[in-house]
Amino acid sequence: MSTLWLNPATGISGDMLLGALLDLGAPLDGVRAAVAATGLTGWGLDVEQVTRGVLRATRAVVTVTDTATERHASQLLEMIALAHPAPVAALAARAVTAIATVEAALHGAPVASVHLHEIGGHDTVVDTVGVAAALHLLGVTEVVCGPLAMGSGTIRTSHGVLPLPAPATAALLARAGATVAPSDIAGETVTPTGIALLLAADARFGPLPAVTVTGAGYGAGGRDVPDRPNVLQALLGERSGQLQELLLLETNVDDVTGEVLGHLLGLLLTAGAADAWITPIVMKKGRPAHTVHVLVDAAGAAACERIVLAETGTLGIRRTPVQRHALPRETSTVTVGGHEIRLKHGPHGVKPEHDDVAAAAAALDLPLREVAAQARRAGSRTP
Repeated sequence: MSTLWLNPATGISGDMLLGALLDLGAPLDGVRAAVAATGLTGWGLDVEQVTRGVLRATRAVVTVTDTATERHASQLLEMIALAHPAPVAALAARAVTAIATVEAALHGAPVASVHLHEIGGHDTVVDTVGVAAALHLLGVTEVVCGPLAMGSGTIRTSHGVLPLPAPATAALLARAGATVAPSDIAGETVTPTGIALLLAADARFGPLPAVTVTGAGYGAGGRDVPDRPNVLQALLGERSGQLQELLLLETNVDDVTGEVLGHLLGLLLTAGAADAWITPIVMKKGRPAHTVHVLVDAAGAAACERIVLAETGTLGIRRTPVQRHALPRETSTVTVGGHEIRLKHGPHGVKPEHDDVAAAAAALDLPLREVAAQARRAGSRTP
């Protein structure tokens, strides 16, 4: 598993993230090729080495000869859809869609027709597709981000002077479940494109995980700030697995029907349990019964306990601390007969999502095993 950890001590923007990834070694020609595939004209992407404070950093320089700065979201998405390979286009599209969705909610407009102002220019296509391509070329499978430094004050926009964080940024922070920290830096430090790219990459927020560091890079911000380098630090690392501290919740029941137990498992998994299962047992006086098992992290244990107590009527639940060695995994999506099927990739194979396979098999009138086999073959060819 290739992990990217970001340290946004002075914030994050699309060009800072792109600069950090290029500094890590993402090939500039490969990034340019992905953007060129969109059919975008009147743009350029170069890098320059700059000094921010006492640190050398890479600045991604996007030049645009097209003077239009406002477009409908649908126009940007049409361009982005042409990027290749497909995972690059998908990630970039998720970022722009996230921005369009929050802008639509803020202004009461349909998502497809929402008018993007400051982020509606060609440079947004370059930033989103460029970052997506760089992540793909570096083989990043996991993104972890430290607390986002939030600047203070106001920002002047096409809608007038607005407080920071800007409304679109604030909405995206909430969608991403971002961890933020106050900063004494004046002005905007986190841009909508920056947080949207984190959201699109399924970034989680937390400290640097246990990894073997394989690279370090710095993406330069566009301005100098007092007392500190205005850079986005990025570390690239590898890990073969992760030891997780979990809780095993258990209770024995002898008066709950199979239908209720089956329903209970679905509720627990939806509530965030890592796993849930039932085993048959024999209790005192030879009574047939079942043990309900729930594997969950400490944060979700209370919610799962409430569900078990309410659905089964049991009078007690046992808690046992356990450790789980979780191997690295990633997900992708393939298409079989026009139907999307999610795949889970691990070190020793790939597994299609059963619900997706079943839905596709029913729609295509094909055996379940045949659709699953086609999905696995398509997954093995996914770039």
